[in-house]
Amino acid sequence: MNDIQYRLPQKRALVTELPGPKSAALTARRRATVAAGVGSSVPVYAADADGGVVVDVDGNSLIDLGSGIAVTSVGASDPAVAEAVREQVGHFTHTCFMVTPYEGYVRVAEELAALTPGDHEKRTVLFNSGAEAVENAIKVARLATGRDAVVAFDHAYHGRTNLTMALTAKSMPYKAHFGPFAPEVYRLPMSYPYRDQDGLTGEQAAQRAISQMEKQIGADSLAAIIIEPIQGEGGFIVPAEGFLPTLVNWARANGVVFIADEVQTGFSRTGAWFACEHEEIVPDIITMAKGMAGGMPLSAITGRADLLDKVHPGGLGGTYGGNPVACAAALAAIDSMRKFDLPARAQHIGDLALPRLKALAADVGVIGDVRGRGAMLAMEFVKPGTDEPDAELTKAIAAHALEQGVILLTCGTYGNVIRLLPPLVISDDLLDDALTVIEQIVRSLV
Repeated sequence: MNDIQYRLPQKRALVTELPGPKSAALTARRRATVAAGVGSSVPVYAADADGGVVVDVDGNSLIDLGSGIAVTSVGASDPAVAEAVREQVGHFTHTCFMVTPYEGYVRVAEELAALTPGDHEKRTVLFNSGAEAVENAIKVARLATGRDAVVAFDHAYHGRTNLTMALTAKSMPYKAHFGPFAPEVYRLPMSYPYRDQDGLTGEQAAQRAISQMEKQIGADSLAAIIIEPIQGEGGFIVPAEGFLPTLVNWARANGVVFIADEVQTGFSRTGAWFACEHEEIVPDIITMAKGMAGGMPLSAITGRADLLDKVHPGGLGGTYGGNPVACAAALAAIDSMRKFDLPARAQHIGDLALPRLKALAADVGVIGDVRGRGAMLAMEFVKPGTDEPDAELTKAIAAHALEQGVILLTCGTYGNVIRLLPPLVISDDLLDDALTVIEQIVRSLV
């Protein structure tokens, strides 16, 4: 990435134990004021961030392999995004698009129509979070079809609102004790190549789900199928080839709206602008958030014009949806993605990392699967000689990585997956250093 100019030194450097004294003091203040239900993956507090590093309040420079959960793909302080935000704030921070509209919202909608899969006529609505986008995509599907039922999949994660918790599979920490949940949500088996005991092909796994939809719900009652093309919190599960296209074809034939939840996979993360492109599927509606605005809160649904335009005026929106500052950030972030060809950069990251992760798996005998696309990569840890999930080892690896200055995130239904989500602007040298740390830690713990 020789064409990227970094503001901070791109190196791992520890000047205190972690957490340092300033982070420890902030934790004490936090406990007195912040609700215990808000968790954090690491016990250090950020003071600065740029490229592939986060600098904490004690001056430690940490390698960031989390990107704020796939948000800061262009870096946490991309100069173009920062300048666009400064420029927009100098004019106005808010008018509410539903009251006094502005060009930035329209320009983002134009960009999304051009970038998302398919050459059909499209419409867009902007919101604040991924959960909002998902919830509104379901609203559109139900109104447009006149049907109620929605299908989601095992291991899915779609958000923390009441409806999106119903769509989400994992109970703890996302759903436990927060019910009752929205009705008419049905869960079906996912294609999970590592754990599909019958060795199902993608088409066979899809037919298994289709059979259950037809028998247990009925196509005439089904408004929408919603799925992450690569599941995120569920463990970075890449379905077997053919699974997604088979579902899309069935949905088309039965008037069911196919919603691709690309909140985590979108905007260059997997080596394409959207993960749907890897199997050339075209969703009826696509939900987006995270990486689209360089760290500013913005989400969207983009879909078939005939679906979204069925909603009556005033039926979609929100006070802050498509905030002008967030729109300015999104336009700048998309420009940076094009300028630096971040889809290609994500593929390059995968090309560098995957062979090393697979070689590590072959050496240590506790990594059951290495998977992912582009810069969305994962290792699933199991107990030696089995496919039994090893959540304790996974947790220990993440903790030891932090001690050595590498931020790692875990995920998975069984808590046994390490995920790698580096900023797409991370340098090769920094990525190499992080992978070396991971390799050394895993070998030392097994």
